[in-house]
Amino acid sequence: MKTTEFSSSSSPSDRRIGALLRHLTAGTDFPITDRLSSVFASPTSGVTGGSVFAHLVQAPEDPILGVTVAYNKDPSPIKLNLGVGAYRTEEGKPLVLNVVRKAEQQLINDRSRIKEYLPIVGLVEFNKLSAKLILGADSPAIRENRVTTVECLSGTGSLRVGGEFLAKHYHQKTIYITQPTWGNHPKIFTLAGLSVKTYRYYDPSTRGLNFQGLLEDLGAAPPGSIVLLHACAHNPTGVDPTIQQWEQIRQLMRSKGLMPFFDSAYQGFASGSLDTDAKPIRMFVADGGECLVAQSYAKNMGLYGERVGALSIVCKSADVAGRVESQLKLVIRPMYSSPPIHGASIVAVILRDRNLFNEWTLELKAMADRIISMRKQLFEALRARGTPGDWSHIIKQIGMFTFTGLNPAQVSFMTKEYHIYMTSDGRISMAGLSSKTVPHLADSIHAAVTKNV
Repeated sequence: MKTTEFSSSSSPSDRRIGALLRHLTAGTDFPITDRLSSVFASPTSGVTGGSVFAHLVQAPEDPILGVTVAYNKDPSPIKLNLGVGAYRTEEGKPLVLNVVRKAEQQLINDRSRIKEYLPIVGLVEFNKLSAKLILGADSPAIRENRVTTVECLSGTGSLRVGGEFLAKHYHQKTIYITQPTWGNHPKIFTLAGLSVKTYRYYDPSTRGLNFQGLLEDLGAAPPGSIVLLHACAHNPTGVDPTIQQWEQIRQLMRSKGLMPFFDSAYQGFASGSLDTDAKPIRMFVADGGECLVAQSYAKNMGLYGERVGALSIVCKSADVAGRVESQLKLVIRPMYSSPPIHGASIVAVILRDRNLFNEWTLELKAMADRIISMRKQLFEALRARGTPGDWSHIIKQIGMFTFTGLNPAQVSFMTKEYHIYMTSDGRISMAGLSSKTVPHLADSIHAAVTKNV
């Protein structure tokens, strides 16, 4: 049998390959070259002088994050980015809260702090304080130890962990999400292993809530289905149910055994009140039923890049809650092992210190009030220009975003002619506006509408 020889001048790796080949072909009639082609196939096999990834096509930009990419490429001095879901000051600058800087300084000054791994569930103090913030310090579920809370990677990570947990351990594998909803929701839950369906929510004719359609669709959902609920400041529409409507939703869902999964990305950021924005969640918890709650501190503490969030699951008993936590660990461990420490530590410092907490609520209300002010200014500017249509939905909607009702052609026109960037569905971030830029936006909307784009 012919063999391939590796001389003493060959490299160590060549000699190791030669020894392995001799071992593999011992006692066989197969030529080493044949064995070589099957065992040590080149990573570029089938690709002549190119990459094994050469077949890939360029993926499109994320519909939301892609807006910022296009904005950054525009050299115009009057350009305006209303696509990003992040708060901006009146000067159009990102904001780091004073209370966050104080909390960070405390952490820096504490020389006893270490950088060891957190437990799989995250920073325990952060978890306890987060549950109290969203459910209420006097929540019976907390008092009875029926809540398990784990630190996750902001709201997105909380939703993903919760979705994967449900896909593994809940008897229904379908989750109903609002139509429309945040663009990442269907991707998160599909990849988590759930089947995604929609229920009616927004009424384009009124630019308000399609409450009857919502009730009909949830009423027709199979018993036990999971329902994603925006706790407040619905994204992208800014349309929220009233408390009376929330009560009807609660009664319907409990009567059919539907599983509530709340996405709370804007607690305190919508109305300016932490308790007001958490009320829908607390209504569901108060009835003794089970639910999931995903929290994010991106908006209300401005900790966007720290990726700080929590997933709380309210159970029927303390025993069940303990077992749920044990299974959540099995979801988290292979996903990201354990969460980061810095952002959660900032939140814990603020939530446990009464003075810092009070200062935070003032800064939080100031952000919410500025957004509400931008709504009023934009509405008045459109009314002053005599822009055709009813624009009262701008001041009726709540939170960071306004669903303008502008169509993709009008959005494209505004980008091309006025250098205003937003998502193609007409959603604008009110937090990206200022008193100086409202007139420019009003001019562009007026032109897009009156020119029948």
